[in-house]
Amino acid sequence: MDKSEILEGLKKAILEYNPEYGEEMAKKAVEAGIDPLEAIDKLTEAIRQVGELFQSGEAFLPELVMAAEVMQRALPPLEEKIKSQGKSRKQLGYLVIGTVRGDIHEIGKNIVATLFRVENWEVIDLGVDVSVEKFVEAVKDKVKEKKPCLLGMSCLITPSIREATKVVETLKSEGLRDKVVVMMGGGAITKEIANQAGVDIYSPTAQGAVEEVRKIFG
Repeated sequence: MDKSEILEGLKKAILEYNPEYGEEMAKKAVEAGIDPLEAIDKLTEAIRQVGELFQSGEAFLPELVMAAEVMQRALPPLEEKIKSQGKSRKQLGYLVIGTVRGDIHEIGKNIVATLFRVENWEVIDLGVDVSVEKFVEAVKDKVKEKKPCLLGMSCLITPSIREATKVVETLKSEGLRDKVVVMMGGGAITKEIANQAGVDIYSPTAQGAVEEVRKIFG
């Protein structure tokens, strides 16, 4: 396969929701000497397209989940090549993300994390059932770097709202609230709840969260 075929193969893997093919094309890109940054750009173009389809109702959650899985399978060989070349992707800042304590759902969180990775944010994924203290410590660690810092909290069950609110309150008491942009989303969250919790960004979709952050950081 030539360069154009491999790059189109990467895009096809995303648009056809085929993780195995995505990983295969990523490895072929490395073997063919294609600039890994160019390959990642092609993947990014495709997953943004899926996000737009989801926003317009032409694609649904299972497709978005599969597209994110393709990214997760395709990125490692490309990122490893970048490191071996002594290059680095320009990072816009940090996204600390997790599902709050008492909640073990992770599909939405994983989609958000994937979309922000391709937007060139360094993602610190704390996983699920994350305590208030763990969220706050992670933010405290990253704001020291003097780069933009985002905090994303996923809440799919009603009791988790209280925990997310505690995170915001603790950030305030620790003097960190004005140093981080806080996002909240998930099945248990509405715009009204997000406003009451005092977060900066609420979006019912992962792509919407990306677009809101773009408005702030360009």
